[in-house]
Amino acid sequence: MIKKVGVLTSGGDAPGMNAAIRAIVRAGIKNGLKMYAVFEGYKGLVDDDIIEVDRSFVSEILMRGGTIIRTARLPEFATIEVQKKAVENLKRHGIDALVTIGGDGTYKGAMALTKLGINCIGLPGTIDNDISSTDYTIGFDTCLNTIVQAVDKLRDTSSSHQRCSIIEVMGNRCGDLALFGGTACGADLILSPEYRPDDDEVIAKLRHIHMNRARHALVIVSEKLIPDLNQFAEMIAEKTGFDTRTTVLGHIQRGGSPSAFDRVLSARLGVHAINLLLDGKGGRCVGMKDGKLVDFDINEALVMKKDTTKELIDVIATLK
Repeated sequence: MIKKVGVLTSGGDAPGMNAAIRAIVRAGIKNGLKMYAVFEGYKGLVDDDIIEVDRSFVSEILMRGGTIIRTARLPEFATIEVQKKAVENLKRHGIDALVTIGGDGTYKGAMALTKLGINCIGLPGTIDNDISSTDYTIGFDTCLNTIVQAVDKLRDTSSSHQRCSIIEVMGNRCGDLALFGGTACGADLILSPEYRPDDDEVIAKLRHIHMNRARHALVIVSEKLIPDLNQFAEMIAEKTGFDTRTTVLGHIQRGGSPSAFDRVLSARLGVHAINLLLDGKGGRCVGMKDGKLVDFDINEALVMKKDTTKELIDVIATLK
């Protein structure tokens, strides 16, 4: 029977992580567990940056972006020697289990610790929505709304100057932010890893828009998909006649108060994680599929393929 549980956030921060920390700590205390916060992710495990926390520690954090227990990346955690050091520190505190919030790298660390005797449950915390075992990750909805608000503002100035605006959003391995954001904003073109019209199609589409005297054109692009965004813009300007500008939204997409959806998702997943640990389970990750809470073996989750992208791409193709 577990008595002490730790919580950490790892990898990139995401709005809603604090809401998840709050849910995990409160659910644990409600079930008679002693709860511990690990600062700076797996680095904090290795450095023994671990403290016991109570309900007051998570008061007034529900609406805050980022993560109050901070986050970091630690590539060295892939080695067994570093993992064993983390386990030693956890055992020194008497911690039986751990809830980890992050992306696929965080999940791999959780699986490694489970194999070494510390039951771990992973929560999907990443704005990219690139965890296939859940329909939505913590932070994705908030980030998506930030993108929509920014693009709506850019549309105002773009239409005033009859420009083509190329807007780069995050998600270099998963194009959900571009696909969902572009659909929500009515973008004329969306370029993502899963949906990449070739340059000739891009030029033909934008030339048609320009020749029909449309007030502006919007192109949403996933980060790192176009090696040189400014050179891409110059090509479009030369071949279509559009005055073309680029905007990289950058890390502003990660910040801000989490949306209502992300807050509720975090609460549900956090409580579910504690319930799994109380049932003696480890090496699992939680998520939501078709509105229902689910959990999978982490190794199984890491090789899953996304099943929502094709349907959205069909919608985009129909509406373009």
